[in-house]
Formats: sequence, C-alpha cells, structure tokens
Amino acid sequence: MAEAKTTSKKKQRRSVPTGQLHIQATFNNTIITFADKKGNVLAASSAGACGFRGSKKGTAYAAQVAAEKAAETAKTSYGLSVVDVFIKGVGLGRDAAVRALGDFGITVDSIKDVTGVPHGGVRPRKARRA
Repeated sequence: MAEAKTTSKKKQRRSVPTGQLHIQATFNNTIITFADKKGNVLAASSAGACGFRGSKKGTAYAAQVAAEKAAETAKTSYGLSVVDVFIKGVGLGRDAAVRALGDFGITVDSIKDVTGVPHGGVRPRKARRA
C-alpha cells in the first residue's frame, strides 16, 4: 500500500496594523476582543479566563488584567498598533480596559459606545396595591 503524502502548509501569521477592540462590560464579567477591520477575531480574553472568580470578575482590575492579556497576544502575534474601541455594557471595566492599552503601545483612534437601548422594552409589572 502506498502511503498518502501529507503536505501541510504552515499557517503564516498575517500583519494587521489597524483593528477593532470590543469591550463587553457587564456587572458580572468583562470580555475583551481584538478583531481586524472586517470583524474577524484576532485575540480575546475575559476576567473569568484570567483566573478571577465570582464577584471579582466584575471589578475594574479584572478588566484591566484581561485587556493586558488580550493586548499582548494581539500585539505580538499580529502587530496590532491602532484600534477603534467599541464599548458595550454598564460594568466597572469600561474605562479600565481602555487605559490598559497605553502600556502596550496600542493607539486608540476612536471610542464608541454601542450599548443597546430598548425601544419600548418589556411589559411593566403590575401596579402595587397597598
């Protein structure tokens, strides 16, 4: 029997100088995602993935650590240097995650709040009778 010859091509790391940073900051956790201009994810991290558990995941320090971890991966692997920041949510990690980028030489081009706002929303609870 003839063996099938496997020609595996080594995946080449592409250079992505500009991209997007998405920060989802809830009360319970903060999720940091670096993406290219099309939205393809390059690096991601969260407070939970960095070892924080329980209520500590929602803190500003946990968001800072998560942002540093994701920024290091994006900077070293892809050469990311300029980002547009999109912030979603109301958690404590909103500002801390953006401030953490300064240590890694990643320039913030713009900051946009994309938190969802309900139009009408759900039905209100019944009136309280005392």
